[in-house]
Amino acid sequence: MKELSEVLKDWEAVIGLEIHTELTTLDTKMFCGCKLSHDDEPNANVCPVCLGLPGALPVPNKRAIEFIVKAGLATNCQIQKHSMFYRKHYFYPDMAKNFQTTQGPIAFCMHGHLDLEVTGRGAAERPECAFGEDEAKSLASASANAVGLSTSMNEQMPESAIHMAGYSADELSLPQRHEDGSYSVPIRILRIHMEEDAAKMNHLGGEEGRITAAAESLVDYNRCGTPLIELVTEPDLRTPEEARLFMEKLRRIFLTLGISDCSMEHGSMRCDGNVSLRRRGDTRLGTKTELKNLNSFKALHDGLAYEICRQAEVLEEGGIIYQETRHWEPSRKRTVVMRVKETADDYRLFPDPDLAPFDLSDEFIEHCASELPELPDAKRDRFEGDFGIKRADAELIAGDPATAAFFEQAAEGLAGKAAQVVANLIVNEMAGYLKAAGTSLEDSGIAPAQVASLAKLLAEDAISSNQAYEVFEAMAQSGDDPEKIVDERGMRQVSDAGALQPIVDQVLANCPDQAQQYRDGNQKVIGFLVGQCMKASRGSGNPKLFNELLRASLS
Repeated sequence: MKELSEVLKDWEAVIGLEIHTELTTLDTKMFCGCKLSHDDEPNANVCPVCLGLPGALPVPNKRAIEFIVKAGLATNCQIQKHSMFYRKHYFYPDMAKNFQTTQGPIAFCMHGHLDLEVTGRGAAERPECAFGEDEAKSLASASANAVGLSTSMNEQMPESAIHMAGYSADELSLPQRHEDGSYSVPIRILRIHMEEDAAKMNHLGGEEGRITAAAESLVDYNRCGTPLIELVTEPDLRTPEEARLFMEKLRRIFLTLGISDCSMEHGSMRCDGNVSLRRRGDTRLGTKTELKNLNSFKALHDGLAYEICRQAEVLEEGGIIYQETRHWEPSRKRTVVMRVKETADDYRLFPDPDLAPFDLSDEFIEHCASELPELPDAKRDRFEGDFGIKRADAELIAGDPATAAFFEQAAEGLAGKAAQVVANLIVNEMAGYLKAAGTSLEDSGIAPAQVASLAKLLAEDAISSNQAYEVFEAMAQSGDDPEKIVDERGMRQVSDAGALQPIVDQVLANCPDQAQQYRDGNQKVIGFLVGQCMKASRGSGNPKLFNELLRASLS
């Protein structure tokens, strides 16, 4: 198959996402009082409501509805005051009552958006030909054509088709390319609806956890009935990188809201990707396929990239793309057919007779809005403005509530270079240590004051950046102050030019060939000479000062 970059020059990918997020920070399930926990013995937390036994009546979880309203407000959605639950019927062991309680045409949250900033290699995925009038026409046509929507739910919602047709090219925000090659693009959200999660199926002996060829399948109904919100995008995404960035941004928002742990590894945040292709400049939508098993950001990107290239190969060979659900196999880096896509008629949707319609009051919505914390984008901008740190670092730090709070304490009263040193330690040394130790920031025992002390040593050139991780690791393991560790290990750098100049003179005398190469214009050789000076000083010399003294002596 062709590479993705080659395919996207001739073909336009139309991508939409369905992102499912369990509300794991709640105590009980969506429609009953069962404990919300997936770590207990299998089938320990079930009741007649979970299992759909005759006569059992569901009672909605008010706190879960507060959470979905907060999610909608944080993603610029319109909160619908009137909505209701439906029954979505299907026959599979993961739902004992043979239907899932979900929302119908009108969800709690409708018609929102998130803005993406795409930089670096990710920005290069979107070719230059995707910035112009053709993009406006294709985006407008995608919005006006309900066939191209990204979710199976949309196939049951005539209201959404009417909504989509209400957009014109002039009303749509297009991607804006910046001078540095990056670009920003708005991604519209069709809806966020509430539903209940299904039971967990464990297929033993099958291929990559699938039921195919499994020796036996086990069902754990502890997860059945877990409050689950599903966010559906409009088909506005055009590259796998945009899809990955959108989901990463949504995860940061939900973590900040405190509504979920958003663990893709444990399945509390999951994503299905829908993709179709059409020739660039064409306004007609192609036939889409839906990708399952995208359980990591890498799987989301790689699965979509493969499917785009696969569809292009089929179409260029004169073949036909069928509307179907496909499974991403990460070990083989390919998608395989799971089933032909169901239609809305297959689900036999109708309003749930056991649940009354919802009428959210203005007071309820205002209460939810009053509890919203500072969101990641606003926090990023504040960190960048108040502390003067790099935007990329500010975004990484602001995306995790615990890390953001830690940074604010460690960088209190600092700005400019000193604050950037703190940010560097958190993004690099601390992140590396926590990953290697297999622990979290909350459980590590590392204090903001320790990081501030280490940052001070670096800012004063008392130690080198290469020594920072060693000091950080010792500090985290012992709990000692970095000053004490540096002094006990004799790591404090010498920054006295008078003391270092003799070392420089001796190194230049011992390396006449390299010295001449520098005088002849080979600037890179200075790195070798600095290394020789560090070796001669047994690592105690300030490498920056060595660099300055060497250049002065060689000029």
